Amino acid sequence: MMKIQTFCVSLAISMVGLVAPVVSRAETIIGIGHVAPLTGGIAHLGKDNENGARLAVEEINQKGLTIGGQKITLQLDTQDDAADPRTATQVAQKLVDDKVVAVVGHLNSGTSIPASKIYSDAGIVQISPSSTNPTYTQQGFKTTYRIVATDAQQGPALANYAKQIKIKSIAIVDDSTAYGQGLANEFEKTAKSLGLNVMSHDATNDKAVDFRAILTKIKGEGPDAIMYGGMDATGGPFVKQAKQLGLRAKVLAGDGLCTEKLSELAGDAVDNVVCSEAGMALEKMESGPAFAAKFQKRFGQPPQLYAPFTYDAVYIIVDAMKHANSTDPANILAAMPNTDYKGVIGETTFDSKGDLKHGVISLYNYKAGRKTLLDVVKM
Repeated sequence: MMKIQTFCVSLAISMVGLVAPVVSRAETIIGIGHVAPLTGGIAHLGKDNENGARLAVEEINQKGLTIGGQKITLQLDTQDDAADPRTATQVAQKLVDDKVVAVVGHLNSGTSIPASKIYSDAGIVQISPSSTNPTYTQQGFKTTYRIVATDAQQGPALANYAKQIKIKSIAIVDDSTAYGQGLANEFEKTAKSLGLNVMSHDATNDKAVDFRAILTKIKGEGPDAIMYGGMDATGGPFVKQAKQLGLRAKVLAGDGLCTEKLSELAGDAVDNVVCSEAGMALEKMESGPAFAAKFQKRFGQPPQLYAPFTYDAVYIIVDAMKHANSTDPANILAAMPNTDYKGVIGETTFDSKGDLKHGVISLYNYKAGRKTLLDVVKM
């Protein structure tokens, strides 16, 4: 009996020795939220953003991440807001309930702004990779950050370009969203200050497909250019129908229109477009070509627009975790103002509102349907 007892004790000790390393290797799953429209007319842009964030999460997990002595596995909690403000608040609350530690999103200003209060109330960092309406970071929330320039920079850049190419008269059309209307208003203010003649400012909506009534009216006005505030899903048909109606006016637009897909949506009319992006052109980013290559390899297609920004947003969140030595949302939030991170999009530092200290606007046109860089404007 004594021998049996001794054997059992020895076996128990041996088993403890076997189990202990397994316990020490246990990993903690940490959720990072991502929100964009994954259905609807601009789902291609939402998926592009999601893929950028997913690529970063996969890389970080492959390299291994330890915070506070604990091995961490990141998990991307991705949600579809369908570019709808009401849906955006619902999925924001779901991410809070899921206990994510930070959120990359939303894509649209019209969804980022209403969702931002929910994240603020929960004390969760929100980094938008693509929302450009200035209001987003002007609400007094400590949780709101963005890693693109704003429409207060993008609108003037487009208006100044119009002045440079001798445009004298302009008609403006926006899609009535926080993004499209906000960008159009910023453009209009600067255009008027530069002495350009704003002949009209019409509104449509972000679900419209037939613009012939507005365009026929504009054709009668005879402007040198048309500024369109909206996304490529509506902007493509707008540009195409303008050409079909015989309008020769140059079409100026912001980043929502400035995509690779615009050529498909607008056909050969795309060559009449000049558009802006609220960030550095991918080909001008120091690590841009390398990012594009690994993105292509992983997803079988090139980045559409803001995938490098969602990619960096995940790394910025992890950088804040490292500085805080914590995955607690409150500690991540406390570390964010001191961000100084160099990634694919360049160096990211924030001002007191959560905006980039040094915004950049890139201007493009299309040549034979191919999106081509015109100029980079540092703000």
